[in-house]
Amino acid sequence: MEIVTAVAYSEVHDAYLWDHPVERPHEANTNVYGEENLERADKIGGGWWRVRLTRADVLGVVLPWHLSEGGELELVPRAGLTVARAAERVRDGGAAWAAANPVCAAKLHVLRRAPFTPLYLCTAPVDHPDYADLAVRAGLIHVDGLHRMLAWELAGRLPEGAELDGYLAGDPRVLARPAGTARTGDEAA
Repeated sequence: MEIVTAVAYSEVHDAYLWDHPVERPHEANTNVYGEENLERADKIGGGWWRVRLTRADVLGVVLPWHLSEGGELELVPRAGLTVARAAERVRDGGAAWAAANPVCAAKLHVLRRAPFTPLYLCTAPVDHPDYADLAVRAGLIHVDGLHRMLAWELAGRLPEGAELDGYLAGDPRVLARPAGTARTGDEAA
């Protein structure tokens, strides 16, 4: 991950609403929840940072509990999973997973070809029940972009180099751990 510059929350909020309007008319518009998550992330100490992400960065992002948009099969357990492990679950579940989780599967299908838009991450879990039981308490943690990250990985579109824009809330120094101490969020799964 490359830190580009410090940014004000107002810039982050405006960028989010530009790409994800809360009044967008579609069946599964969860943008209002994303906006609320930005507000929660703003309470994490360390400010906001504009960042550039690689495929490896995105695959290592820890996702919070997710019941697949009201579907029947949990995509991410309460302890969390990385984007890489969640993508494996979708691949391994195949048509049966998609049939049990039609709204989530439809989002993943549509977003496979969606243009790259900034991802929103934080260095610690936000204050919300979906994040309360995350095994990882520091690292690259999801704020908004779960379906986009998964869809782009499933479509083989994530670039290897630092080419994806993102915003990071929190102190990026917590991401620099001594070798051998990194936690992935997949240990509990």
